[in-house]
Amino acid sequence: MFFDLIVVGGGAAGFFSAITCAENSDKSVLILEKTTQLLQKVKISGGGRCNVTHDCFEPRELSRNYPRGEKSLIGPFHRFGAADTVDWFSSRGVTLKTEADGRMFPDTDSSQTIIDALLGAADAAGVAIHTSEGVTSIVKNEDNFELETDTGDSYTAASVLIATGGTRLTAGAKLAASLGHKLQPPTPSLFTFKIKDPRLDEMLGLSVSPAEVSIQQSKLRSSGPVLITHWGLSGPGILKISAWGARELAERDYRFNISVNWLPGADPAAVIADKRQSEAKRQLSSRSPFAPIPKRLWLRFLAAAEIHETMTWSQLSKTQANQLLGQLTTSTFAVIGKSTNKDEFVTCGGISLNEINFQTMQSKLVNGLYFAGEVIDVDGVTGGYNFQNAWTNGFHAGSAIAAQ
Repeated sequence: MFFDLIVVGGGAAGFFSAITCAENSDKSVLILEKTTQLLQKVKISGGGRCNVTHDCFEPRELSRNYPRGEKSLIGPFHRFGAADTVDWFSSRGVTLKTEADGRMFPDTDSSQTIIDALLGAADAAGVAIHTSEGVTSIVKNEDNFELETDTGDSYTAASVLIATGGTRLTAGAKLAASLGHKLQPPTPSLFTFKIKDPRLDEMLGLSVSPAEVSIQQSKLRSSGPVLITHWGLSGPGILKISAWGARELAERDYRFNISVNWLPGADPAAVIADKRQSEAKRQLSSRSPFAPIPKRLWLRFLAAAEIHETMTWSQLSKTQANQLLGQLTTSTFAVIGKSTNKDEFVTCGGISLNEINFQTMQSKLVNGLYFAGEVIDVDGVTGGYNFQNAWTNGFHAGSAIAAQ
């Protein structure tokens, strides 16, 4: 069976590519998805709300949120960026709202809204979709591609787009390798830190914003809200540093020490000095003198600084004050592993950037072969950036194929 375009992978990037091509041409388009579920990452993203994109409309600024792919994406974002994503969904009846941290979600707070929009657009454009059908081989002959699937079916296509995601070493990456492409090794990119420390025990759900995190014996650092979980630390401040340090932290087998400044931009030494004078008879444990630090966590810092809960500010020694300052501004935690951020997963690795034309997303090695999404060695920090990469890649690939 012949199709002008066969898309391997039924995720965000694959759908956007297929829809863009079909809406802008009369080409026949087929999506082949090996699982039973379409748009699986869209469904679980943002706790089931789908973080569609980020409120960042300047292309160069937007590109700075990609540890891998920053320079390659500047041009593509000029042609299809976050504002274009907002317009695209708006034209299909989906209004996006912006939260305080810049993340953008459908105003329904349901990922099903985004799924329905993509499925509806694909259906209206005449895109054929086969689930439970994985591609096992792709062979390029003179004019076309021959595809075999695990159902025993065969297809011929003028163009093939691989958009199989970035989880581990996907079948899509292996297909690309079989066609001559080099692969960067897959490495987890957005993850939380496993930490066992008495300061964090029974602090589940407590968040401090903002905080600064740095990896000891490294140049890696980030800022943002830090969330205490039952296994350690999470939140944007942790997830960002995990993305920028993905390969370095993997090489360290996720065993390293971090320093956390819970009060960036503040002068806790001055506050402590003032309290020793103005509240001399008040016990330190009565309340936290710092708005970002809840009392429960404050009490843990006092204990770690060996300050008894009955001690008053006037009784605080210089040594104890310095120990307390250390807990507030340079808390050291030993990381003993990583955990997935909720049910979400992002990896760096995949098709080498220098083997792709980012104006068209076409392979520089194989004419008619295209890529989109996380199968490429591009990944963004948390906040809707990975979906924006998918929409941008899909738009450029679909447009280029439609124009052929």
